[in-house]
Amino acid sequence: MTEKTNLTHQRPGIPASPYKPLDDSAVRHIADAAFEVLEKSGMLVYSPTARAAFKKAGAVVDEQTQRVRMPRSFVEDAIDSNPSSITLHSRDGKFDAVLEKNRVHYGTGGTAIYVLDLETGKRRPSTIEDVILNARIINQLENIHVFTINVFPNEIKNRHHIDVNRFFHALNNTTKHVMGGVYSMEGCRRVVSLAEMIAGDAEKLRREPFVSFITLIISPFKIDRDYGEMTCYLASEGLPVVVPAEPICGTTSPITLAGNVLTHIAETLGGIALVQSVRRGAPGICGSVGSITDLRTMNHLGGPIERAMVNAAVAQMAQHFELPLYSTGGTTDAKAVNVQMAYESAMSSLIVAMSGANYIHDIAGLMEADLTVSYEKLVIDNEILGMCQRVLRGIEVTDATLATDLIIRKGPGKDFLTDMHTVEHMRDEFFMPELANRDKRESMDKNDDALSRAKAVVQRLQRNQQDLLPPECVQKIEKTFPEIVNPAMSLVEKG
Repeated sequence: MTEKTNLTHQRPGIPASPYKPLDDSAVRHIADAAFEVLEKSGMLVYSPTARAAFKKAGAVVDEQTQRVRMPRSFVEDAIDSNPSSITLHSRDGKFDAVLEKNRVHYGTGGTAIYVLDLETGKRRPSTIEDVILNARIINQLENIHVFTINVFPNEIKNRHHIDVNRFFHALNNTTKHVMGGVYSMEGCRRVVSLAEMIAGDAEKLRREPFVSFITLIISPFKIDRDYGEMTCYLASEGLPVVVPAEPICGTTSPITLAGNVLTHIAETLGGIALVQSVRRGAPGICGSVGSITDLRTMNHLGGPIERAMVNAAVAQMAQHFELPLYSTGGTTDAKAVNVQMAYESAMSSLIVAMSGANYIHDIAGLMEADLTVSYEKLVIDNEILGMCQRVLRGIEVTDATLATDLIIRKGPGKDFLTDMHTVEHMRDEFFMPELANRDKRESMDKNDDALSRAKAVVQRLQRNQQDLLPPECVQKIEKTFPEIVNPAMSLVEKG
């Protein structure tokens, strides 16, 4: 594969060709409505530290009701002080994700509690070994740029030990940027200490942060105590923190898509306002995760096309405010690696990518309304994302690509198969799939389909097992953090 091929097919951050579900007047209308909601209705803030930060920065805080109202000028000032470009650094510099404007990157996510077992194909609870295997596979998939820790270690029962285990095993098995949710303030602080140890010191980590964190706005319009306290801590530390909203049409937001988009953007702007109230210029990242409800069952849904449309609309709003965005795409309600999984994931991935969403999480491996990760789907989604990247790259029109002189020189009736122009461009003009079977029916093996090939790729990638952190660093970490589970031992929590 040539150097040019690597750049065009694998380079993260290709600007998107626009898919815009909102016209310009709708964007302005939603923006004005978001300011109005935050000023007149506000948010319930259960974190004392967050309320104090809001009050000091100029928001209207009612301590009795714990409601915070934010004047329009207050929110606009927060938007202005938040960085418009945030880089999620990889440790080797090969997959830095620059979140700005309409640059697009892809990654995992979901914190699923199940995986589809590689041996049996059946669903089982996820473990630390699954954190490790997911990280190792993602490290080798060229179209997945960020590893958002995507499974939960069910065998760890002490909630204060979960965060360090998830982040350590992720960082030891991928050099790509590692993002993750955190489950306790103690765990959050220990993860920051862990990352500083790996970076060498605190200053190096802040200069090129290779970890970032996800807190959460609880829809509708609530900042709970734990997430509020952790958001304030991370903002004070100057580390990238995502403040995503997850409103669901018909339950925690109005049932209309427009009402859901408004809820999304108002809630996440409230999160940005909190980050900036704590520390002006701290790297806050907007987030959109919500979806729709199956009103027959009241289930949250992962695969509706409307979910992709909402996230595309929120991407437009983030670009309007010039704020980095963490978005959602590629999800499905399928319970198996099947046709439904393929079309729901592909449609959602392409639509959200074409909206210019900066970092699209959940876009690889996740299924069953965000409950389960499939290893085969990771590999299949990597191929889907390669196709998305090719779409975003568009058609390059230059004298060389038009080949006008060549067409004239060849004249009517002559083919181009053996021409040097064909040789020069054949490797970088097309996306070449690894899984799709393009052979003629007569030469096909009946078992040689995309799923079979995906299974083979997973097995190949699984064999590439090695720690990526230096041995002396691992030894120091294990001594400092005795709660870290060694999967080579029995999967029983230490201590």
